[in-house]
Amino acid sequence: MAAVRPYLVLAELAISVLLMAGVLLQTPKATGLGGTIGGGGGDFGGGYRTRRGIERQLYWTTWVLTFGFLAVSLANILVATHTK
Repeated sequence: MAAVRPYLVLAELAISVLLMAGVLLQTPKATGLGGTIGGGGGDFGGGYRTRRGIERQLYWTTWVLTFGFLAVSLANILVATHTK
C-alpha cells in the first residue's frame, strides 16, 4: 500500500489545482455593488441567474472535482494510517 501513496499525493495535488481553477472561473450570481447590497435596478431576484451552457458544465464539474478531492484525500489518509 505504501507504493500507492505517491500517486495519491499527485492526484490530490492535480485535483486541488483543477478545483481552485473551477471555483475561480465561476461567475458570481450578482456582480457589482448592487448585487452585494441585495440587488438593484430592475433585477428583483437578488441577482439570481440560471446557469446555461459552459457555465452549467463548469458548475457540475466543480462538484465532481470536490467529491473526487474528498475521496482521494480520504484514501490518502487511509493509506497513511495503514503503512505506519
